[in-house]
Amino acid sequence: MRQHLLHTPEGVRDIYNEECEKKLYLEDKLHHILKAYGYHPIQTPSFEFFEVFGKEIGSIKSKDLYKFFDREGNTLVLRPDITPSIARFAANYYKEDHMPARICYKGNTFIHAGSLEGRLKEYTQLGAELLGDDTADADAEILSMIVECLLGAGLKEFQLSIGHVGILQGMMEAAGLDEDEEEELRDLITNNNFFGVESFIESRHLERELEELFKMLGKIYQSAEDFWHVKKIAIKYPKVYEAMEHLEKLQSLFLLYGIDKYVSFELGVISSYKYYSGIIFHGYTFGSGEPIIKGGRYDKLLKHFGKDAPAIGFVIVIDQLMAALDRQKIDVPIEHKNQLVVYDDAHREDAIIYARKQRFAGCNIELMYQTPDKTSADYEAYAKRNQITRLQFMTLSAGQ
Repeated sequence: MRQHLLHTPEGVRDIYNEECEKKLYLEDKLHHILKAYGYHPIQTPSFEFFEVFGKEIGSIKSKDLYKFFDREGNTLVLRPDITPSIARFAANYYKEDHMPARICYKGNTFIHAGSLEGRLKEYTQLGAELLGDDTADADAEILSMIVECLLGAGLKEFQLSIGHVGILQGMMEAAGLDEDEEEELRDLITNNNFFGVESFIESRHLERELEELFKMLGKIYQSAEDFWHVKKIAIKYPKVYEAMEHLEKLQSLFLLYGIDKYVSFELGVISSYKYYSGIIFHGYTFGSGEPIIKGGRYDKLLKHFGKDAPAIGFVIVIDQLMAALDRQKIDVPIEHKNQLVVYDDAHREDAIIYARKQRFAGCNIELMYQTPDKTSADYEAYAKRNQITRLQFMTLSAGQ
């Protein structure tokens, strides 16, 4: 066997033993929280037609997709992002349904990131979407659910940074920026280069109020009261003012949900996904260099697939969440209650009958036939390695 076949390709990895158990336990716990809010589980395929993630959708750049062909010559891609799949699904199965729909899911996504970036290329995401509801109440429900999920995972310190697409978009439109200038400005904000933003704006000789708004993009606001000065300046720019009013309304709902201390507002929050149309947010905690939460409102995406309906959703990046929990020394409390029964020829029937009865009663029983080349110490070491809490020998030597 060639040695390299024992290793995974770059950007993917095996998950096993206790780490795998913790991951499954965490996913199950988070899923139960989503169901408690009335969200119904669905599954979408791991690969879709290329057009589901095409340039006009505004998802991932084509060069970052894993592409292949089916027998008919159609271009297929491993999904890099679950939201467009959800939009396609909703347009297909909820096309004539005009009531709000709550759905949740878990699945892996695949992004062909550059080798030098050192990032995983396969991530597990767990998320929820609220379709057919364009109210601030829907936004608040989604964000409340996120907070409950993160608390349920064991995190104590985290922050949701919330912005609104209309703020930056309204400012760029008022400034009369062309497409290239908009892209340059987005790159500066993405890299947190707000000194660069100031220099970029000052060179364009904008109105004083508009220039002041641009200089506020890197600031963080903790409450609605902090918005007063921003709203006062933004009143000349309707798109920006309307977005600020929406965030202000959200703050009052956060107080009702009791999640205000976990939320901050940042005017410069942006995403590489171009389909977002309203609020947009990221969740951060210690021990993770990337967001553990990503999401926002995408009221125009479903229309691309034939259903004109608003929508909002989020994903928890499970891999990033687990890394943060590990670095913060927060344990995922899985319970070890497996038993190992070692038997020989003379006790085979007794061992199998015992195991069947115990499994029926809800116990986890592992049967293992004793071989001549193994000692009791070998089985004890095996039990210890695999967190087996009880070891029982059903052998002649044990009965002697």
